[in-house]
Amino acid sequence: MTQVWISAAGLCGATIIGSLLGFLIKGLPHKWNDTVLGFCAGIMLAASTVGLIVPAFEGGTRWWIVALGVMAGAYFLNVLDLVTPHLHHITGLDAEEHHNNASLNHVLLFVMAIALHKLPEGIAAGVSMSGEAEASWAVSFGIALQNVPEGMVIIAPLLLAGVKRLRTFVIALAIGLLEVAGVWIGYGLGSVSEALLPVLLGFAGGAMLYVTSDEMIPETHAHGYQKQATYALLAGFMTLVVMEGML
Repeated sequence: MTQVWISAAGLCGATIIGSLLGFLIKGLPHKWNDTVLGFCAGIMLAASTVGLIVPAFEGGTRWWIVALGVMAGAYFLNVLDLVTPHLHHITGLDAEEHHNNASLNHVLLFVMAIALHKLPEGIAAGVSMSGEAEASWAVSFGIALQNVPEGMVIIAPLLLAGVKRLRTFVIALAIGLLEVAGVWIGYGLGSVSEALLPVLLGFAGGAMLYVTSDEMIPETHAHGYQKQATYALLAGFMTLVVMEGML
């Protein structure tokens, strides 16, 4: 039980640390912003595949059940993305200003995409706590590692779009708390039935793959710095792979 609390606190804390750093680098040039985001995307790719989907297949469940779980996780985020344009009230700006601010619409979609995968990420960490300790810490540490740059890229775009600093931090804190809830949900579900573990791992992995492909990678290739972002993605991917091999 103690390690579940440690995992939940670590995931939320990493997001908050990244958010605080985001206040210091809100003027980060696109070149470095895309590089940091690319590194983050690489870590997410590794965490979703090596840390979640591969272990799901190793659980003894039929391959098509895990595959359905992966697709369900991706589709789940796809559906939730549809409500993002209607969440302008969280920015503290009026509906008309939000409607006429295309930049804010894009930023909000991006931030909500990050928020939407926090719950499945937390579930993934919680589910892994129901298995072997080595696997659980690998998943938790990998997610926490990529939470720091994610927290950074949540803050800066919101500030630049005109959202007040306090409200921006509250949004980041709420996003971090989603992961805490996810850890306990995942731990509870994994403790109830081991048969659910492969499906839940596949679901979380699919959700992470969706947000990486749909939001993060396209964003890193939108400003002419795709080469740096690509190498940063590879570095992030290998960082988590090597780390998981050492744990």
